[in-house]
Amino acid sequence: MIDTHVHLYSDQFEPDLAEVIKRAKQAGISKCLMPNIDRDSVTGMMQIVTDYPDYCYPMMGLHPTDVKDNYKAELDYLYSQIIPISPIAIGEIGLDYYWDKLLIPQQKDAFATQIEWAQQLKLPIAIHTRDSIDDGIEMVTVAYAKKAFTGVFHCFSGNLDQAKQILELDNFYLGIGGVVTFKNGGLDKFIHKIPLARVLLETDAPYLTPAPNRGKRNEPAMLNYVVEKLAILYSVSMHEIMQITTKNAEALFFGNK
Repeated sequence: MIDTHVHLYSDQFEPDLAEVIKRAKQAGISKCLMPNIDRDSVTGMMQIVTDYPDYCYPMMGLHPTDVKDNYKAELDYLYSQIIPISPIAIGEIGLDYYWDKLLIPQQKDAFATQIEWAQQLKLPIAIHTRDSIDDGIEMVTVAYAKKAFTGVFHCFSGNLDQAKQILELDNFYLGIGGVVTFKNGGLDKFIHKIPLARVLLETDAPYLTPAPNRGKRNEPAMLNYVVEKLAILYSVSMHEIMQITTKNAEALFFGNK
């Protein structure tokens, strides 16, 4: 399996990162893909890439909740890091209306700018759309119509109609994690209608811990709970879920068709 979205550089992993990685490997995780969130997370992320080569991979981006009045300077800095770091994607980028609606115009401008990076560099994007999925889909669709690109709607928690809009974009995927195991998450009602060929696995660890471990810190090894739930919902084996989603992740992030 590939955990396509995990924040291993989080302070929550500092005391026992080596054990977390060991458990991930034992659980069958073959790669961990790490989205960046701001300039302060770059150093920690890249230290993990150095310590775990060919296992942990970096993305580069400015998270929408880290878009402040100085966001243009932050974007300039992060863009300057793309060539030396050689990220596998632009992310975690997008929109977040949950915490603060005062900087929505700035969030949209930052999102549009980073989409342009992805189009220019031919890199996929990892998209955050908390309480903002309709606007996120609209912005991606408009940009896609001008110049096609690829990506994943990370932590997808929208409805079936929104999922279908995303599926209309070739080579865009839905990132599915712990939410699919939540009693009132809603995904379990329709996810089986989404082709597995358009699904990626993720944890978003240390956040969004899947049932039955809610309340505990999430980590890559817990991806098995997501796979188990998806196998039930799709009426297929866990092996098939792992095989197809891994192929999808390899195709999107590493160009392995």
